[in-house]
Amino acid sequence: MAWTESGDPDQVHRRLVRHFQDRFGAAPDVVGRAPGRVNLMGEHTDYNAGLVLPVALPHATFAAVRRRDDDVVRVASLQQDSGWEGTLAGCGPGGAQGWAAYAVGVLWALGTGAGEPLEVPGVDVLVDSTVPVGAGLSSSAALECAVGTAVVALLGHDLDTHRERLVRAAVRAETEVVGAPTGGMDQTVAMLAEAGAALLVDFADGSSRAVDLGLAASGLRLLVTDTRVSHALVDGGYGERRADCEEAARRLEVPTLREADAGQVDSLDDDRLRRRARHVTTEIERVRRTVEAFADDDHAALGRLLLASHVSMRDDFEISCPELDTAVETAVEAGAVGARMTGGGFGGSAVALMPAERVEAVARAIDLRFVRDGFTAPAHLLAEPGPGASVRRVGD
Repeated sequence: MAWTESGDPDQVHRRLVRHFQDRFGAAPDVVGRAPGRVNLMGEHTDYNAGLVLPVALPHATFAAVRRRDDDVVRVASLQQDSGWEGTLAGCGPGGAQGWAAYAVGVLWALGTGAGEPLEVPGVDVLVDSTVPVGAGLSSSAALECAVGTAVVALLGHDLDTHRERLVRAAVRAETEVVGAPTGGMDQTVAMLAEAGAALLVDFADGSSRAVDLGLAASGLRLLVTDTRVSHALVDGGYGERRADCEEAARRLEVPTLREADAGQVDSLDDDRLRRRARHVTTEIERVRRTVEAFADDDHAALGRLLLASHVSMRDDFEISCPELDTAVETAVEAGAVGARMTGGGFGGSAVALMPAERVEAVARAIDLRFVRDGFTAPAHLLAEPGPGASVRRVGD
């Protein structure tokens, strides 16, 4: 079995500082850290003013940053051969391409934000990460928030008073610079998550609160299976689904699908739009019921909700794939309480809730099924709900 480890944060910090010194000739000033995430319930509901219930992973992205005396920006990664070098003026739309656009886009967003923009200087940036790329676990938001967190600290600001600003800046970087029409869930949990809890976010009013999952007390664990089917939110499928939802809301004459009820959805005469809207409205209700089921320690209800969500994403929203369907089906057959695909879809990961003693057996069963079906071998990780972004000054 292949397991993706989160790594020891102190070791990652020391390694990154050492590599930064080797690459740039001096130590960084600060290192920002931001986690990946796995979403337990509420897929494609954020941009429909709905509810989501993600948890922050122990797997995280670290960004070492040093202030420069000019307007030059240099960005590199320990995971990528390519980097980027330019000026602050070139960090906005049409500037950097590929992975570096997520990093430098945050610099642009912080320097051009609503209200009072920050005076972002030229910087050297080196990134290290244990968040799998293309696995639907929000490696992009982790990168954005790690860089933004480091820059805010570099400027001498208190991180806790700037978390909401960093969410907005990271969303702008992804939507306006990278061109991915995301809804903000990933950036929100990366900045606001609390250890041991999920984060219930209501995108109608922007409110959020921690939801204690009680996993340890109930003897449950969250197993994430990376199917190794890579997805990218700029490929088009994500944007098409968002456009479908917006068109459905327009035809129903409601601001967003959050305001639509089942009767209205059933009245849509376009089959595709009806199915897209049905997923969103039923998924929002599943988030509410999932929070209640965790509070009641109702494992049977959780299993039903997880599976219903997967079926809805597979059939109504059409964002699953054979590998995800196989991972979900096999996990339940091997003893999971329930499972579902997670993330934007078209590949990525599945998440399964199960008794702690079934983790190895479930992962092994999925591996064997993937071999039998001729799929690429998957990787697994344990999703221990962790905290949101943090920052360390080098030498502390």
